[in-house]
Amino acid sequence: MSTDLNWKLRLGFLVHDVSRLRRNVTDRVLKPLNVTRSQWWVLAFLSRRDGMPQVALAEELDLGKVALGGLIDRLEANGLVERRADLTDRRVKRVFLTKVGTKLIKDIRNSVAETEHDILLGIDEADLQVMVKALRAMKENLLELLGGDRVEHEEDDTSAGAS
Repeated sequence: MSTDLNWKLRLGFLVHDVSRLRRNVTDRVLKPLNVTRSQWWVLAFLSRRDGMPQVALAEELDLGKVALGGLIDRLEANGLVERRADLTDRRVKRVFLTKVGTKLIKDIRNSVAETEHDILLGIDEADLQVMVKALRAMKENLLELLGGDRVEHEEDDTSAGAS
């Protein structure tokens, strides 16, 4: 049993280390594009669901309204997004990508795709499929342990990116 426990502990540390290192590499890739991972996450989500109400976007991204507001302020100052009043309820602010923001998303995805390729270099496709299946099962178990009170989206994580 102790060997089994040690393996499980090592797995947790390994998952944590891979995630941390991936974040560090992603930060390095995004830096020349003058965007942070958090900003990328907002842009990527809007690229799939443009024009969302700001409050709904905060809920979907699991961010506080103030934290998201600051991110959107910076993105708006850089000309990447714009807030517009909802057509039926002027109190609701919707967030839209600008043309500059849409172009930046393409540039980011190209840069990150190259990095993802490098990260996965030398790993057999079959091994990747097994790993993804195991990680998804772990994610489901974790969500179950949290009581399933949080909706998770199984959208293309590589295009959303901000990890």
